[in-house]
Amino acid sequence: MNAVVAPTAAEPVVASRRLLLPGLLDPVPGLETYWVRPGGITAVRVHGGDAVTVVDRQGRQRAEVTALRPDGTDARDLLGLTADAPATALRALAAAAAPGAVEDPVLAALLAHGLDPGELRAAVLFGEWSPAGSRETFRVAGPGFVVVAAPGGRMATDETTGNPPSDLVLEIRRADPRVREVPPLPPPLAEPILDVRVDAATAMSYEVKAGQYIQILDVEGRQCSDFLAFSAHRLQEGRERGLDATATRYFMGQAYPQPGLHGKFYDQDMEPLIEVVRDTVGRHDTFGLACNTKYYEDLGYFGHVNCTDNFNEQLRGYGIEERAGWPALNLFYNTAFDAANQLIFDEPWSRPGDYVLMRAGVDLVCASSACPDDIDPANAWVPTDVHLRVYSAERKFSMAMAHRTTPEQPATLTRETAFAPRTRALTRQFTEYRGYWLPTSFDGHGAVDEYWACRELAAVMDLSPLRKFEVLGPDAEALLQASVTRNIRRLSVNQVVYSAVCNETGGMIDDCTVFRLADTNFRFVGGDEYTGTWLREQAERLGLDRVWVKHSTDQMHNLAVQGPASRDVLRELVWTPGTQPAFADLTWFRFTIGRLGDHHGIPVVVSRTGYSGELGYEIWCHPSDGPAVWDAVWEAGRPHGMLPLGLDALDVLRIESGLVFAGYDFDDTVDPFEAGVGFTVPLKTKEDDFVGRDALLTRKAHPQRRLVGLELAGNEPAAHGDCVHVGRHQVGVVTSATRSPILRKNIALCRIAVEHAEIGTEVDVGKLDGHRKRIPARVVRFPFYDPDKERPRS
Repeated sequence: MNAVVAPTAAEPVVASRRLLLPGLLDPVPGLETYWVRPGGITAVRVHGGDAVTVVDRQGRQRAEVTALRPDGTDARDLLGLTADAPATALRALAAAAAPGAVEDPVLAALLAHGLDPGELRAAVLFGEWSPAGSRETFRVAGPGFVVVAAPGGRMATDETTGNPPSDLVLEIRRADPRVREVPPLPPPLAEPILDVRVDAATAMSYEVKAGQYIQILDVEGRQCSDFLAFSAHRLQEGRERGLDATATRYFMGQAYPQPGLHGKFYDQDMEPLIEVVRDTVGRHDTFGLACNTKYYEDLGYFGHVNCTDNFNEQLRGYGIEERAGWPALNLFYNTAFDAANQLIFDEPWSRPGDYVLMRAGVDLVCASSACPDDIDPANAWVPTDVHLRVYSAERKFSMAMAHRTTPEQPATLTRETAFAPRTRALTRQFTEYRGYWLPTSFDGHGAVDEYWACRELAAVMDLSPLRKFEVLGPDAEALLQASVTRNIRRLSVNQVVYSAVCNETGGMIDDCTVFRLADTNFRFVGGDEYTGTWLREQAERLGLDRVWVKHSTDQMHNLAVQGPASRDVLRELVWTPGTQPAFADLTWFRFTIGRLGDHHGIPVVVSRTGYSGELGYEIWCHPSDGPAVWDAVWEAGRPHGMLPLGLDALDVLRIESGLVFAGYDFDDTVDPFEAGVGFTVPLKTKEDDFVGRDALLTRKAHPQRRLVGLELAGNEPAAHGDCVHVGRHQVGVVTSATRSPILRKNIALCRIAVEHAEIGTEVDVGKLDGHRKRIPARVVRFPFYDPDKERPRS
């Protein structure tokens, strides 16, 4: 038997690390974390001896803290705070909310029991200049409730000192770690027709009428719920027609339905039975059977309760034939196919309160289970309950998926942009993009029409999902100089610069444009929500305590007006004061702050930037002004033949122009040189250090791959991910590809080994398995269209 050898002085003891499950387990026993959204309120039950900490995560955010007794009355002495200010946010929320519309379940319950916000007072924490990460901690004197609000209003678009409202974090450290306030289920989305619990290891059958909504909630997280649905009318005719996974995958082109264009579930007759409306998890299964007797017997567990037997019992009264294994929509079941094409599964992604909302297309007989599997990761080894709610067909719910910036942060549902009231009148073709719904193409036009409008006339497009961050304060320039690759110190007021954002290994975590609004005020516009968090982490690492990185996406939406006629479209529309550059004088990568029409008009920022490879501008405005801005631009563009532009046409435009796209042409393993944007890394002229500089010096000196353009022979297109070969061996990969209308050729961007990157090199694009079918191609100069950027500079 091997002996255990104690570590010597030269062998440091490595402390054991606790399993990390953000959002599921508390990082410290007895510590609970809650989020307060900008302009929102969060209420939590507390007990005597608990410690309450309020954190101003982004800085410069006022907090209002109100303490209540268990009966909902004011308890100013509960936290030992001086509560002498009006609880403005609490009063405003209660006054504006319709019955049952308050999101916070604790606050909703208090209001339902007669809480009068008009009589409440609050203690005010933090303020205009509180540092990022500021904390205030209080000890609770007795039982009651703590209500924390993050008041916020509109950020002025036409000012250079904007301070958008931001979120707060509420931490509760329990005096007794055994006390755990289990988060209650989210309140109903509306008054439910059916509101029942499906106990662990059981199933339930129920009937739903056409148009009604079914909400299936995971009570404690990581619990699978198999779902069956049958056409009630067909059952009355003696014909069993239920959800068919194969037909659904075929028509939807996805492994399982998701909200949007690919959200329907079909039966064997190819009739749609149900549509997915909301999904806060995004990970389900349609390949496996509901667990069954044979599955458990084959693993040596005889007589194990299973979903299939539970379904058979529940459906017997409807005359539905029993099965040995039911093919179901396995909600929250986390399956995937690995590199060896094997179907694998692991713990579910769902958290307490996560749900799927579906709309019945016809009258249905349904069954839902709370899966009893406790022998593998399917339910994280601990089966728990599922909750079921059914809502009236008269209610309308937005279509949405959930996103989290980091695993521990709360989910945000897909939203519409400020311009959606206008774009929805022009098309039904929308897709989910980075947490927003955007048009893919427009009815009556289509991608080709929209493309030519941008190349020859003018086009307008909604680009609001771009993430905006206000970087403010005396240390703002120092933070950006240390965090992005471009030399921010050389950026003038009213100038914009395009830059890469890299990690320590030189990999690109984002690309961005940086606007300099004033000496100490910048606007960072990127693609990834996480980049704002990363910038705050860099400020902390560098000890820069006089800089604030404030998320402003919700305060600033933007339209792109692109094409040769874009200057003429906007010339008479944009008014600027004498202190700002005139619109007609804007050169490439410059901006001005002005208004539409005249000095009484809507405040806007107008930049000469774009993503089309044409002369173009972007108009930035507050979301509340979105429809009016669209109307003004639309009317100004009508005489110039302007069309709306969707994502499909934009993809063609940007590939022709050699403009890279995150997740396709770069990721955090690809450096800017490999991504074709090496010009953003001025290693010779930027002497200051920045994240990834040392790695980029090495990678530039010893390049392995390069982004090149490919021109394909024939009429068959390439696709993202296609392998590129010279002879037998793979030398590259296609990152983006399209059919170019103006060049009349199939083109592609390809990341390729430097040995084969010379212009004129003959390569093959592999299809099928990469060997059975090859498309001849050759390396060409890129950008393919206007390689010297003469058109956007014009």
